[in-house]
Amino acid sequence: MGTHRHHHPVIGRVALLAALLLAPSAAVAQPRAGTIRTDTLWAQSLGVRKAVTVYLPPSYAASPSRRYPVLFYLHGLTGNERNWAEQGGLGATLDSLARAGKGEAIVVMPDGDDGWYTTWNALNDPGCAADTVRKEKAATYCVPWLHYDDYVAHDLVKWVDSHYRTRATRASRGIAGLSMGGYGAVSIALSYPTLFAAAASHSGVVSPRLIGPTPYAGQPRYARDSTELRTTRLWRAMASPFGRDTIGWIARDPGRMVERLVARKRAVPALLIDSGLDDPYVDQSRDLHATLQRLRVPHRYAEWPGGHTWDYWRAHGAESAAFLLEQTKAR
Repeated sequence: MGTHRHHHPVIGRVALLAALLLAPSAAVAQPRAGTIRTDTLWAQSLGVRKAVTVYLPPSYAASPSRRYPVLFYLHGLTGNERNWAEQGGLGATLDSLARAGKGEAIVVMPDGDDGWYTTWNALNDPGCAADTVRKEKAATYCVPWLHYDDYVAHDLVKWVDSHYRTRATRASRGIAGLSMGGYGAVSIALSYPTLFAAAASHSGVVSPRLIGPTPYAGQPRYARDSTELRTTRLWRAMASPFGRDTIGWIARDPGRMVERLVARKRAVPALLIDSGLDDPYVDQSRDLHATLQRLRVPHRYAEWPGGHTWDYWRAHGAESAAFLLEQTKAR
């Protein structure tokens, strides 16, 4: 599919305002809203207890026999499990989609530290415990076992299926994320295609070896050795998890992951990729889009005005949520 550049109208409260003006003395029924809570779980893959934010849809409490699809939303670098709910307004977005008849889902928002949602090449980041900028204590941020992809795909999937009324099948699971989380969503779905039916990336670092040319013109250059890897935009943040040679980077490259699935004739999860036109990582989304086109893998792709900011992610979170609700056949 081609690049799309268009705007979506903001959903207002015109109907509610009209009701208040026409019948000021009548009680106005407020639309039902989902609930957001924070749980903790033992993360076997990390060796610590982790906090997780969970959104339960509006009908959850009143429908004790009903089961729901599950969507996982991953934060970006330096983020935490509260970002999508507090800065992204994801709960209100999901409530609005439910009122519009787009379906309901349980949404799980984990704490992925700065772990890139992968199994690390390094035993640990040498500077981790010395980091005094983060608010999270080293005891949970500097985890002993760095298997962040397994944490999401195994620990979290098992935990949510055992604690909430989920439809515990591949067809009813989707995953999305922004920036580092966009990489995580796509790479985890491609690494575990039997667990996830769909994935969405907002502003994702989805072609990490890309080094040029800029602007993207369809003839990409990728880092070929450790010297060229050091010229990538996120070398300092990604060297420990991805490794210091191209072997680890190639193994974790979403484009290469898709190539391997296609070569093995395996099903590729449904994919949505978007990025802001002013995003410094927009060329990475363009490159993965080009790879998917070359491999004839159906997907949705869009570029919109905006940068690598919460203004952009708040504006477009509804699109990934609607996409995942559609793919998981939410009711």
